[in-house]
Amino acid sequence: MSLLQAVILGLVQGLTEFIPVSSSGHLVLVPWLFGWANPGLAFDAVLHLGTLVAVLAVFWRDWLTLAADWFASLRRRSVATADVTGVGRPVTSQGATAVGQSAVAWALIVGTIPAVILGLAAEDFFESLFSSPGRVSALLLVTALILWAGERWAGAARRLEAIGLPQALLIGLAQGLAIAPGISRSGATMAAGRVAGFSREDAARFSFLLATPVIAGAGGLALLKLVKAGGLQDALPLAVGFLVAAVSGYLVIRFLLSYLRRHSLLPFAAYCAVAGVLGIVLTLVR
Repeated sequence: MSLLQAVILGLVQGLTEFIPVSSSGHLVLVPWLFGWANPGLAFDAVLHLGTLVAVLAVFWRDWLTLAADWFASLRRRSVATADVTGVGRPVTSQGATAVGQSAVAWALIVGTIPAVILGLAAEDFFESLFSSPGRVSALLLVTALILWAGERWAGAARRLEAIGLPQALLIGLAQGLAIAPGISRSGATMAAGRVAGFSREDAARFSFLLATPVIAGAGGLALLKLVKAGGLQDALPLAVGFLVAAVSGYLVIRFLLSYLRRHSLLPFAAYCAVAGVLGIVLTLVR
């Protein structure tokens, strides 16, 4: 792999992991469009670890608060939930109130479980999709529909700290289905968060936090397997891809948290629809 390819694919991963247009789908379609060889599992794992660094760089204070409140909930054997409006409560540096964080922490645990179960149960099926640009393109159309539905059926506004088990399971199931390349993980979880009644900004924040254990687990396990098998080679392209994915991912998270305060997900739905149609047409032509 050339350094230019590493930069481009690192940029693709950093941009599309958090922008709701499917990073896995783009990592299938971009090399296919340019006629590049499959970058391989090692490179994919390293790119995902780059975006893991990005999300931790933005939300590390949130994770410290969530961890402390989660342990506190274990000690008191209860979960502190916030009222729906959240009026008059102190605000952290990320815009999250300091009340009810244990509820968010438990929701993240519950929301991670469906992805783990689906990933283990249907691993071979999901992996087979990575070799089919046509099916990936079709799934981009599914992402477009999901994003549209999230805006169309957005629930009544509530604060993220009021999240309960049903909302956590709904968002977790959306993340589990998004293991398929072409279905955006961030898009599916944000849309589910909107249907569950959260603001776009809160839905995005929960989506990014929920991505952390999944990205860490998937990327870490893949990298561990490759290290044991002696499959890590070409260290320079790996390092370049990692750095580009980390920096671009960090900038995208910052951008989206600001963008979604005032704008909807519909432009991303339109992009996925156009990209999906073009991908299907190109597969038929080729």
